Amino acid sequence: MSPEFLNALQEAANMFAFLAVELTVLFLVISYGVGVLQDYISPQRIQSILSSRNGRGYVVSALLGAITPFCSCSTIPFLKGLLRARAGFGPMMVFLFSSPLLNPIIIGLFAVTFGLQVTITYFVIAMGVSIIAGIALEKLGFEKYVEPSAYVAPKPKKCGSSCGSAKAENRWLRIWNSTWKDFKSVLPYLMLGISIGAVIYGFMPTEFLAKHAGNDNLWAIPVSAVIGIPLYVRAEAVIPLSAALAAKGMSMGAIMALIIGSAGASLTEVILLRSIFRMPMILAFLFVILSMAIGAGLLFALTSIGSAGVL
Repeated sequence: MSPEFLNALQEAANMFAFLAVELTVLFLVISYGVGVLQDYISPQRIQSILSSRNGRGYVVSALLGAITPFCSCSTIPFLKGLLRARAGFGPMMVFLFSSPLLNPIIIGLFAVTFGLQVTITYFVIAMGVSIIAGIALEKLGFEKYVEPSAYVAPKPKKCGSSCGSAKAENRWLRIWNSTWKDFKSVLPYLMLGISIGAVIYGFMPTEFLAKHAGNDNLWAIPVSAVIGIPLYVRAEAVIPLSAALAAKGMSMGAIMALIIGSAGASLTEVILLRSIFRMPMILAFLFVILSMAIGAGLLFALTSIGSAGVL
């Protein structure tokens, strides 16, 4: 085997190990945190805040997504909590779209790397498309494509007559048991997504992307958007990677499409969503992210936004 192949294999193995540990910890911590919140905040309260019967729910969901430091995969446990609280479907979808794209980490790195103008434009596009998509999906009746099991919280194990007297003492253990049961149900999906993403990460040369994604090639924008989905990269890594690609000659439009595709709909997230949504909803989710990525990329390519390059 060639040294190049061995190096790519090593990178893929390292990425698999890193993602497996990171996403497992993230999923468990966030799921447990959501369980604690659900224990203290009534489902009626969440439903009233994220109600789809008024416009406030959509805006609040988008802002909630903007202040939560979730990546595309760690959004899933929070989404499950919202489903079980019977929050409005449209606002939940707004949160699903906006949370990984507008989290504080990616916005901060955006501002430092690409400047304020690019960051504001990106923020407005991601926020606006997320709200419009949430409204449209609810109006079109896509709520019927939610799996019925997604609304049901795992039942805690029965402990006999002693439960009544020890209920307060066992609250944390009860939440942990529910969290662990949730995790085991999505573990096969999680490992499959991580495996595929790690292989692509290790064997996809960045030089190839830069060579075929220059300023004179608009086709690079949809290609970058599609490539971004299986190329799972955390927010902390996607911006530095994009800066390196820009330095090699990749156009700002293609970079924007790559960032939105990668941060907004990683392959791992899509596989995890299959445990919550039926296929028409999965396809609608991918359509929204790809449309957002391509639209933003074309806007940057056909205007002067970001023409000054990386700061």
